[in-house]
Formats: sequence, C-alpha cells, structure tokens
Amino acid sequence: MARKLTYRRRRGSGLGRFGAGLILLAGCGSQSGERVVVGSKNFTEQLVLGELVAQQIEARTELEVERRLNLGGTLICHRAILAGQIDLYVEYTGTALTAILHQPPSQDAAAVFDQVAKAYERLGLVWMAPLGFNNTFAIVVRGADARRLELETISDAAAHAPAWRAGFGYEFMERADGFRGLAQSYGLEFRAPPRTMELGLLYRALKERQVDLVAGNSTDGVIAELDLVVLEDDRGYFPVYEAAVVVRRDTLTRHPALEAALEHLAGRLDEDRMRAMNRAVDSQQRGLQEVAQRFLESEVAR
Repeated sequence: MARKLTYRRRRGSGLGRFGAGLILLAGCGSQSGERVVVGSKNFTEQLVLGELVAQQIEARTELEVERRLNLGGTLICHRAILAGQIDLYVEYTGTALTAILHQPPSQDAAAVFDQVAKAYERLGLVWMAPLGFNNTFAIVVRGADARRLELETISDAAAHAPAWRAGFGYEFMERADGFRGLAQSYGLEFRAPPRTMELGLLYRALKERQVDLVAGNSTDGVIAELDLVVLEDDRGYFPVYEAAVVVRRDTLTRHPALEAALEHLAGRLDEDRMRAMNRAVDSQQRGLQEVAQRFLESEVAR
C-alpha cells in the first residue's frame, strides 16, 4: 500500500562547522540498516537544500534521516561522502568540475553534467537529475556605485578596481574558477589584496563600505534588499553551476525507494524559488524546517 504523503517537521542538526567536524571524525558512518545521512555545506542555501532533501526522504520513504548540515566547504563534504560518513548532499556541477575534478570551466550545461556524472560514477557516486536552477558566482557592487558609475558588467568595473577594495570567501580565493582566473580574465587589480571573509559577512561589509566589490551567489536573497547590483559576466568566465543531489551508489542499492524520492525533486526549483527561500531564512528569520516544508507542500507534494 502506498504511504500517505505527509511532510513532517523535525529538528535540524544545528551543528557548527567544528562540531560537525568532530562528529565526522568520531562517527561510525552511515552503515546502519534503515538510516540515511544527509549533509550540507556551510551557507544558507545549502542548509535549506539539506533540510528540504531530508524532509523529502522522510515523506516518501520509510527511512530515518540523520542531518549533518553545516559541515564546511566543498572539500569537506566531498571527503565525507567518499568516506561513507554522509550518504548524500547537494553539489553544483561547475563546482565539481573545477574544485574536485580540476578541469577547466565550461558553460555547456549538458556537457558539464555528463562529465562530472561519469567521473563521479568511478568514485561510487551518483548525480541525480538537476534540481532546476543554476547558482553561479555573482560579482556584486553597491547599487549607488553602479548607478553613479554606470556599471553593468564586470568589464565596466575593472576600470575602477584599482581604487577599490574587494572581499571574497575562502573557496573563491582558492578555486580554479575563483579569483585568480577572474582577475586574469578581466584584468582586475585592486588597491590592496582582497580580504578573505566569511560568506555571511560579505554583503554587510559591502553595504557598510568596508569593501567595494564582492563575489556572492546569484541566488542569494539579500542582494536586492540591500540595494546591491550583480554585474554581468560579459566574458563568460564562470561555468554553469547546476544544483543536484549527489548520493552514494551503495546507499541507492541498499534503499531502492530513495532514488524515486530524490527523482521527484528534479526540475522543481528555479532561481526565483531558491532565492525566495534563501531570503526567507536570511532576511525574514524563518526557520529552515518551516521554509523547506512550505516549499515541499506547495511545489512537490502532488
């Protein structure tokens, strides 16, 4: 008999980066019979997606879900899933291509997905179909500066960069598709080396004029609210970053119902919906469980 589709609210993990790291080191992995472990990276969108995936599994399978959200950056989550310490998490195709596989960026969405899916298959990992949105890096400036200087593209900003200060997250400073390549592509030179900052502080630092340009995410919900402007990547530097669930092959084998539950999320999320959920958490102070539940009830539970 088919299970009644209900979305239950459960308490999230609430783990900080270091607490989660301790669990990864001490934990026994995800090998118990009817349990799956959902992980996430350490920024708002990832927390929302981790909770959304967890609730989807709870609603459509008999599996118990353990949440290990807010683990850290890309490499931490990748190592965790390879080690069997988590069973699945949401990754981005362009991130996998450049940060994990160390391949050059590409804007061909289908080719990038095929390339990363085939490479991950050799690691025992499966890419589910994309969720439906592309969360590319966004080069952001203050709206007042964009209007005053008539800035529309990154090339426009490059002429003013020698007088500016920049702020970027740690991964953006280190990744192949990050600052070094961007600076080379656009000839960007700032008046001082870019500041490395926590992702959650970037927009506030920009608004308060501590920096003049930052690299955020195109689906961040606070950009419009803070009167910030995303500059067009007019030279096509950034690759496609389609979000999709990555899951261990042995987990799908042990739990056949899991694949169907995850497939039901394919194509359900566009940029506007993702941006709205991020804004609900960051600006409206709504809880992860509530935001994920409302989306699933309105967009997926049918």
